[in-house]
Amino acid sequence: MTHYETVRSVIAGKAQLCVVTKKRTKAEIMAYYDRGERMFGENHAQELLDKVDLPADIRWQFIGHLQTNKVRQIVPYVDCVQSLDSLALAKELDKQSRRLNKVMKCLAEFHLAEEDANKTGLARADAFPFLDACKAYPNIEVCGIMVMGPHTADTAKIAAVFRGAHQLYLELQKHYGAAQIRILSMGMSADYPIAVAEGANLVRIGTYLFEEGE
Repeated sequence: MTHYETVRSVIAGKAQLCVVTKKRTKAEIMAYYDRGERMFGENHAQELLDKVDLPADIRWQFIGHLQTNKVRQIVPYVDCVQSLDSLALAKELDKQSRRLNKVMKCLAEFHLAEEDANKTGLARADAFPFLDACKAYPNIEVCGIMVMGPHTADTAKIAAVFRGAHQLYLELQKHYGAAQIRILSMGMSADYPIAVAEGANLVRIGTYLFEEGE
């Protein structure tokens, strides 16, 4: 079974796949496009811009830290910003999306792993105040949350972070409604099976898909 088949088997009926294309060639991306994939994720604005001549039905996801001065460049091409982590970014996304008569889907990024103090993302305590504040920006739609697992080999710690993310997701759903809060993006190459077991409905996988045999 190929890595791709393994991923598809694990997430079947449970989660969507976002193929992460950081440092990948257009030919590599098209190999997955030709297999039916349409959701691809980029971490850097310039890399995304270098790839926007690929087929128009690709749903580009921006999954890295996004600087406000890069927003204007990427908004025309991105289907969802999965790394919304500040009101300054929300304000700029709203401004640039309004200019294009577009509503930008966003995921609020949370930092829930104690081990990784230097990672970006909102604190759990900020969840409700942040989402409430985002209501002031009609050209963005916060439709879920994104969380990264901790950098550890301890699967119990990884599962605990993802379990906490799922609990937060359910609390936000209860407050804002499941029609609005509908995406829980968590799980990458090293930990996606744990994420899916803990309730992820979108996983972001690059290395495992592109580096067969490692």
